[in-house]
Amino acid sequence: MQSIAYHASHEQFAPSHLLKLVRLAEKAGFDAIHSSDHFHPWSVRQGQSGFTFSWIGAALQSTTIPFSMVCAPGDRYHPAIVAQAIATLCEMFPNRFDIELGSGEALNENITGEPWPSKNVRNERLRECVDIIRKLLKGDEVNHDGHVRVKEAKLYTLPEIQPKLFCAALSEPTSSWAASWADGLLTTGGQMDEFIKKRKAFHNNGGAGKDVYVQLSFSYARNKQDAIDGAHDQWRSNLVSVDKLAGLYKPEQFDNAGHNITKEQVSESIRMFTSMNELLDFIAPYIQNGATRIILHNLNRLQEHFIEDFEKSFVRS
Repeated sequence: MQSIAYHASHEQFAPSHLLKLVRLAEKAGFDAIHSSDHFHPWSVRQGQSGFTFSWIGAALQSTTIPFSMVCAPGDRYHPAIVAQAIATLCEMFPNRFDIELGSGEALNENITGEPWPSKNVRNERLRECVDIIRKLLKGDEVNHDGHVRVKEAKLYTLPEIQPKLFCAALSEPTSSWAASWADGLLTTGGQMDEFIKKRKAFHNNGGAGKDVYVQLSFSYARNKQDAIDGAHDQWRSNLVSVDKLAGLYKPEQFDNAGHNITKEQVSESIRMFTSMNELLDFIAPYIQNGATRIILHNLNRLQEHFIEDFEKSFVRS
């Protein structure tokens, strides 16, 4: 059966606030929690950047449902440390934690001061990191010399149940590339035909039978103006074209890039909902077209209202 997850956005909320929200989300009937992993927020207005690996242990202890999180090993995180963190969480909370590994964004990774590699190099590095993490989680001693270096690393605290290592992919080519090695795919919604192409690229190149998670971003509020105002305040810089965003690495740069984006542009580009039934109708085609988990990211700050209305309206069929 498909599951519906609540997205916990570390860019937008303090860790203590997010802890309260995921408790409410479990009570409201969400099947899982999904977490971002940011060093910097997308905007100064978002204003937070809690350390996900610290937070997620407390969140798992405070709830009973599964969690997943995005992580980009290879630059900010050494893959051996990622493997150690995963193993520790999975030893304490077996079968409740999976991770989605991606090639990273300059916004988070540029803090190391290393040159920002091309996408091809980042993918090569990610593939190396995945192999290293898998071997360590199985208890192997690892030596590696490539885009990352590992010397005689071995984990002694190991998970009883191996977690799934997903690939976080935004494009059809990356979805296809990931199919042979990832245990599942995490992608974004966008237009339905784009999602179907990414899902098919993954399934047709080695990912058949594996989970496909899709994260859907929207702005839900009890009146439309609140939905528009909230999305404009929190998320307008993400509407800047990808080519202009590619080299940005500070929240202030994103704010400058999105300075002239209007509320009208936001309302045309981001789905706005004031009815939970409309939102649930919106997600249904993704389930019908192969998504095994729908991750709901409400872009504004009115999270308590969103969770409360979800609880009132959602009935598991």
